[in-house]
Amino acid sequence: MSEGIGARLRSARERSRLTILQAAERLHLDPDVLEALEADDYAALGAPVYVKGHLRHYAELVGESPEALFELYSQGTRIAPPDLTRVPKPLPDDAGRLVAPAVVVVIGFAVAGTVWWALSLSPHQWATTASRPVPLTVAATTPPSPEQPALLTQPVALTTGTPAPQARAAVTQTMASKVPPPPGGEVDAVLTYSADSWTEVYDATGRRLLYGLSTGHATRKLAGIPPLSVMLGDASDVTIEVGGREASISRFVRSDHTARFLIAAGGQLRAAPAKNVRLN
Repeated sequence: MSEGIGARLRSARERSRLTILQAAERLHLDPDVLEALEADDYAALGAPVYVKGHLRHYAELVGESPEALFELYSQGTRIAPPDLTRVPKPLPDDAGRLVAPAVVVVIGFAVAGTVWWALSLSPHQWATTASRPVPLTVAATTPPSPEQPALLTQPVALTTGTPAPQARAAVTQTMASKVPPPPGGEVDAVLTYSADSWTEVYDATGRRLLYGLSTGHATRKLAGIPPLSVMLGDASDVTIEVGGREASISRFVRSDHTARFLIAAGGQLRAAPAKNVRLN
């Protein structure tokens, strides 16, 4: 059996007398990336465009053939044909004939129980039940957002009759006090592509503004709460404008043409926090 991609890379690195940390320093990458390649864990590296880029640079460093590794990677990621022997078989007709009578019996018991409960109530109990206020609590289970604000978070007693003016005033005052202020303080950016590049952009609230492969000769307009976290797969073919002014990202571009940086509230570009480096 021929060696896999990870085994070939590991053997080539050991022949070159390099450790994982030394190879990562030469490629300006995190050691986790090289460990994932040698373990054939491509899911940890993201999109295939990232995997191929890391494979090429690592192969060139340790003296392996990138084209041969690309061929092995393509063979490993091909989708296997479906197993037609495992197609579920339809239930026999007997099962369908038994389900319908069971449903009818359950519905009959439910109706009979409701009628018995209604007949067992006295006229006095009917009047008390109809006039008793029903407490209704509407609470926001998730943090309010500008698109879906939480308008009511306190219990309100509702009755079957016409609400009193005091109750209507209390509800109106509660709803008005819970409406959040209109959104503001966002920073806007425009990304222009001259070639294909994987792009990931998140704002300070964790909302994903852009995620995927952007093709060449395309423009993407974004707006979010700063700082915006930006990751580019091929930064050499991307230009950025922040607040209508072009911003230089050359100082954030790595040797493999990727870039990670932050767009602050005033439009300034800052380096993204470095990941923790784990030594072997």
